[in-house]
Amino acid sequence: MKKMRSVSLALALSLSVTALGACSGGGNNGSGGGNGGTASNGSGTEASSSNGGGSQTLKPVKLVMVFPAAGEPKDMQLVSDEINKITKEKINATVKLVPIGWGAWTQQRTLMMSGKEQVDLILSGLGTYSQDVAKGQFLELNDYLEKEGNGIKQALDNLDPGFLNATKIDGKIYAVPSIRDLAADFGITMRKDLVDKYNIDITSIKSLDDLDAIFKTIKENEPDIVPTVKYGQSIIDIYVRSAFDTLSDGFGVLPGNDNNLKLVDMYEAPEYKEMLNTVRRWYLAGYIAKDAATSTETQYNMVKAGKAFSWISHMKPGIETQESRNTAREMVSVHFKPAISTTSDITSIMWSVARNSADPSRAMMLLNLLYTDKDLINLFDYGIEGKHYTKVSDNVIDFPQGVDATNSGYNLQLGWMFGNQSLSYIWNGDSPNLWNDLMEFNKNATKSKAMGFIFNADAVKSEIAAVTNVTNQYKVALETGTVDPETQLPKFIDQLKAAGIDKIIAEKQKQLDAWAASNGN
Repeated sequence: MKKMRSVSLALALSLSVTALGACSGGGNNGSGGGNGGTASNGSGTEASSSNGGGSQTLKPVKLVMVFPAAGEPKDMQLVSDEINKITKEKINATVKLVPIGWGAWTQQRTLMMSGKEQVDLILSGLGTYSQDVAKGQFLELNDYLEKEGNGIKQALDNLDPGFLNATKIDGKIYAVPSIRDLAADFGITMRKDLVDKYNIDITSIKSLDDLDAIFKTIKENEPDIVPTVKYGQSIIDIYVRSAFDTLSDGFGVLPGNDNNLKLVDMYEAPEYKEMLNTVRRWYLAGYIAKDAATSTETQYNMVKAGKAFSWISHMKPGIETQESRNTAREMVSVHFKPAISTTSDITSIMWSVARNSADPSRAMMLLNLLYTDKDLINLFDYGIEGKHYTKVSDNVIDFPQGVDATNSGYNLQLGWMFGNQSLSYIWNGDSPNLWNDLMEFNKNATKSKAMGFIFNADAVKSEIAAVTNVTNQYKVALETGTVDPETQLPKFIDQLKAAGIDKIIAEKQKQLDAWAASNGN
């Protein structure tokens, strides 16, 4: 079995306010960006030379690196030992890796950051960036990036200087995004065997309305297979995001990612109601499972078990091979929405130096290595050569004989998380041009007019909590077609207004106007 990948829980956390749940779309190679040959020199020399005399002039230091993971791999200590050989040589530091389970991440991270426990590098973003900065949990990185983080700046600037600028809060940088897919396009992924069996013309698929005839074919001929299933907690939430820059929380959005920077209530927008009507039509026709709103099965497990045909999601280059591995079936994807990059795409997965860092300068040197040192990044991503992977060619790898995703001692599946994924080896079966393709994808994506705007919700945090409760009550049922939007959408809108969504939008518009004025927009 090929290596499984999933960025699902990370994105679920980063978009939890909008109830995305367990969406997916990346992993060790499936999510990424840039090109290792141009993004950095791959040697890690920036880190050591930035201190003049290299690692021998630096006092020894122990650093703590904290991040979420599905669990601690059996061979974590073996991999850590190899990591520390590199960090000891390059920056005279040893690193303690602290993976925290996704389910416990929010609580344990809060406890660690609120106390005096040493934390040097910590994964940030995940939908809470501005709140964490407001709490003073992260150090300002501007000076550290100039002195010890030049490799990070170079790697990101080679993609687009706007990506690093998008992290700024009041002109200050408190986190740097990992280099992965920093944009998304949108479409549908389907079982290829059934596409072939029923001679489905995928070139005819241009919009959601083109899917009715396909779903009808599957329902009539494959009664035990659901034509389409949820991606996260919704049939169409990701597709909705192709029509709007949701500005992180979805409470006040930009239609078409522009709209002259004038916000609207997404739930009152005609485009949103039209999408709900489409999903309701599918539900009544039996193209969506009756328990879609409450089911906890992932799209991967449903397809793998032979119970589902398709799902609608965000996409990127390499999506077909990624999803084929995730489902253990050959899949085919159709892209019918162009690639878009928003602030949320950039800030969802980042790294910060914690205020509790024992040595912020050395923490930045370690982070710099994660954007410049190919040997180090592949240890983080894949483990030890010969034990956890073997080289097929110079830059292509596979499992060693007798090893697969189920029995590997190091199958962390977090390549999209650890710094510069463009330095990662490419998994056997992926395009050998994957990172070049991702680099072009990131560069060529349409940038939202609000790229770089980060909303400070402090003034309306009570309203945010109330509106979130309302969305949790209505959104999943509406976006799975379970309830009739003709009757339930007006109730949803009324309760949003009663909870204070208009106040949130007004505050966000005021901040957006001020941001635009200060940036010459």
